[in-house]
Amino acid sequence: MKTSVAFLFAAVARTSAFAPSANNAFTRSVSTNAVPLANGAMSFDRVCREWRCKYTGDKATSESLEEISKLVDEYLPQIKSVSGDATVNRLVCGACLDFKLMTTVPLDDFGPWEEKEFAPESEFLEKLKAIEGVSQVETQTITNMVI
Repeated sequence: MKTSVAFLFAAVARTSAFAPSANNAFTRSVSTNAVPLANGAMSFDRVCREWRCKYTGDKATSESLEEISKLVDEYLPQIKSVSGDATVNRLVCGACLDFKLMTTVPLDDFGPWEEKEFAPESEFLEKLKAIEGVSQVETQTITNMVI
C-alpha cells in the first residue's frame, strides 16, 4: 500500500508541472503608456516603420533582391541604432515579389526617431530606388505588437 501511495504521489508531482496554474494567468507585457485601440480590446506600445518595394526575378536568383540584401547589410547597424530596443524584420515574398524591412521601436523612442525623419530612411530609399528591377518603393507607419 505504501508503495502504491508513493507511486501515485510521484506521478502527480511529475504531471503537475504541465498543468496550468490558477495563479499563472497569461499577461502581455505592455508598458503603462500603451495606447488603447478598438474600444480597449487591444493596445500598443511599439511602433513600426516599414520600407517596402517590389523586386524582379525568381527569389532564388534575383539580382535585384541580391542588391537589396547588400543595401540592408550596409545600413543595418545604423537602422538598429535608432533605439536600444529596436527590432528589425526582413520579409520576402517569392510569389508576389515583395520585399519589406520593418523596424519596430518602443513608443517612447518613436517620436524622437520621427523628428529625425526616420534616418537613415531617405538615404536608404534613394539607394533602393536606384537598384535595377526595384519598383513601388513605399513606406508605412504601423503598430507592431507581439501577442
